[in-house]
Amino acid sequence: MFDYDKWNEIYYSLKKNKLRAFLTGFSVGWGIFMLIILLGVGQGLQNGVEGQFSSDAVNSVWVGGGMTSMPYKGLKEGRKIQFKNKDYEIIKRDFPQVENVSARLNVWGGSSIIYKGEYATFDLKAVHPKHQFVENIEVIEGRFINDKDITDYRKSAVIGRLAKDILFKDEDPIGKVVEINGINFQIVGVFKDVRDQEMKRLYLPISVFQKLFSGTENIGQISMTAPLETQAEMDSLEKDIRRKIAKIHQFDSNDKRAVWVWGNFEEYLQFMQLFGGIKAFIWIIGLLTIVAGIVGVSNIMLVVVKERTKEIGIRKAIGAQPSSIISLIVFESVVVTSVAGYIGMLPGVFLLEMISKFMPAGDFFANPSVDFSVIITAIVVLIFAGVIASYLPARKAAMIRPIEALNDE
Repeated sequence: MFDYDKWNEIYYSLKKNKLRAFLTGFSVGWGIFMLIILLGVGQGLQNGVEGQFSSDAVNSVWVGGGMTSMPYKGLKEGRKIQFKNKDYEIIKRDFPQVENVSARLNVWGGSSIIYKGEYATFDLKAVHPKHQFVENIEVIEGRFINDKDITDYRKSAVIGRLAKDILFKDEDPIGKVVEINGINFQIVGVFKDVRDQEMKRLYLPISVFQKLFSGTENIGQISMTAPLETQAEMDSLEKDIRRKIAKIHQFDSNDKRAVWVWGNFEEYLQFMQLFGGIKAFIWIIGLLTIVAGIVGVSNIMLVVVKERTKEIGIRKAIGAQPSSIISLIVFESVVVTSVAGYIGMLPGVFLLEMISKFMPAGDFFANPSVDFSVIITAIVVLIFAGVIASYLPARKAAMIRPIEALNDE
C-alpha cells in the first residue's frame, strides 16, 4: 500500500537540503556510471579478441610438415616432411575423436583471375568441403565446395565478397566462369569473413588443384576441429597425431621441428582467463567506487539523524516504534541511492551505445556493451548498499530516549 506521508517526508527532507542531496546522489551515481563504463569497455575488448578467433573455429587444430632436427634409425636430420593425400586419409580414418578434417594447399598472391577482361590477382586455397567449418566460412551466396567437386574433379570455385566486388561489380557471380591461371572455373558460391584480407581469395577443390596445377599428391597442411574442453585433451591429441605421422614418415616422435601442431584452443583459454581477471578487477574497482559513495551516504544519514533528533524524540514520545523510525531512515537512504544509481546508469548505457554505434569495430575492440543482468545486479547492489549505509544511523536514532532527544540543542 502506498504510504503518502512517508514519501512526502522524504521529499521535503531532500528539498530542504538540496546541495547535500545532490552531492550524496552524485557520489553514488558517479560510482555506478564508472562501473557501467568499465564493464562495457572490458566487454568491448573481449568482443574484439573473440572476433579475431571467430575467423577460425575455437577448437580448430592444424598440422603441417617441417624439417627433422634429429637423426632416426640411420636417417640423418634435415629431411623435409612433405604431407601427401595419404596423410589426410590416415588422420581422417584413425582419429575418430576429430571432426571436419580437410587438407589444404595455399597459393599466396600471384594467381591471375580474369573475367570479361577484368584482371586481378588473388590468393588461392585448395581444400576439402569440411574446411568450411574449420575456418568458420560463412557462405552468403550459392554454396561451398562439396564432395562431388572433389570426386568428379569439377572446376568449381568459391569467391570472397571483396574479390567478387572487384571482378563482378554489381553482377551476380553465381554460375559465371572465370579464368584462373589460364583454366576456366565456375563460381558456385560467395563467402564473407571477419577479416577483409580473407575475402580477397578463392577456394578450389583440392583434387582439381592437384591435377591441374601441382601434378602431385602433395598437400600443405591438415586441418580439423576437435571437441576439446581442456588443454590436457589438446596435449593428448597433439601427441597422438605426432606419433602417428612420425611412424609414417620415419622420424622421432619427440622431434618438434619435424611436424608442427597448432590449435586455437590454448590461446583462446589464455585470453578467456585474462579477461576473466580483467572483469574481476573492473568489478572490484567499480564496487570500491560505489562503496566510497555509500560511505558518503552513511555519513550524510548520520547528519540527518542528528538534525532530526528532536523530531525523532517527539515520534517516540507519542508511541512510535523503533522499527518505524529505522524503516523511515533506511527507506530514505534506499530512495537516494536507487534514484542516483539509476540516473548514473542511464548516461553510462547511452555512452556505450554511442561508442558502439560510431566507433568502427577494430581488431581488439568491438561493440562495447553491458549485459542486462549486470545492470540488474548493479541496481540490487545499490539497494542493498543503501540499506547497509543507513542501518547504523537508523539504529542509533531508534535507540535515542525521548527525554534526551527533546533536550537536544
